[in-house]
Amino acid sequence: MAESNFNNLPHDAIVVEGVSKQFGNITAVDNLSFTVPRGELFGIIGPDGAGKTTLFRLLTSLMHPTEGNAYVDGLHTVRDYKLIRQRVGYMPGKFSLYQDMSVRENLEFFASVFGTTIEENYELIKDIYCRLEPFADRKAGKLSGGMKQKLALCCALIHAPSVLFLDEPTTGVDPSSRREFWDMLTRLREHNITIIVSTAYMDEASRCDRVAMMNNGRFISTDTPFNIIRKFDKTLLAIRADNMFQLLNDIRRLDFVDSCYTFGEYHHATINQQTDENTKEKMEQILTSQYHHTNLHINECTPTLEDCFILYSR
Repeated sequence: MAESNFNNLPHDAIVVEGVSKQFGNITAVDNLSFTVPRGELFGIIGPDGAGKTTLFRLLTSLMHPTEGNAYVDGLHTVRDYKLIRQRVGYMPGKFSLYQDMSVRENLEFFASVFGTTIEENYELIKDIYCRLEPFADRKAGKLSGGMKQKLALCCALIHAPSVLFLDEPTTGVDPSSRREFWDMLTRLREHNITIIVSTAYMDEASRCDRVAMMNNGRFISTDTPFNIIRKFDKTLLAIRADNMFQLLNDIRRLDFVDSCYTFGEYHHATINQQTDENTKEKMEQILTSQYHHTNLHINECTPTLEDCFILYSR
């Protein structure tokens, strides 16, 4: 697939203008407006129920918005749905290929649906398909999680889409396969494909050009991963002791602590901006002398995207 195929397309691959989607009394997507420039790797992170999958279905023309307008490659997602479905690739969160068909049969079927062949767009999928070729005759339902993921990505790319939507593609996949998958996405960008990916893994989000943090149907922050972290304007402490459960409750009682939550082996606590410079020492004294915690360790730490999401979603 040559990059020149996309030369005459609009600068913004995605344009969303005041889009909402309601299901009865539930608002799944709430007045969203944003753009995604062509060729960008745009990540959407958020908890289950944030509205990520609904947004993907709206943008791929599988669902109509209650309000607002959305455009993909300059095409309206409602009026031009037939054209959009020829231009986008969509990999849903749940494996949805034909499990009783072989790897090769699935690829040939999806290629035929779009009037193409595996050979015609082999250059686009070869880095992925070369790992599948030894299992070409195996039923899709018998593949491992990582191999199912690669097959689904091949099927989403087989018609050389200009925009690729990936809905939590690495959920339930081992860490090695997750890293390999993201390496493949990085190589795909050489073909000037715009990639929109949702993920629950913050380390994956850090590999995106820009990230939108989504909660309750809205974007609460959108920027580069670096800038999102740079805007974190509170002191962040990592705290550990012998009795971690009691420690969490006791930290939350301190009037100079804004929030405290479990983060791996530690609790992370954000501190009021009005607090003096001796916060760490003050906290250590209270937790040891008043609450009698033992083996207490308190260190100032650098925030992660996960810390930022927790802060912004409060």
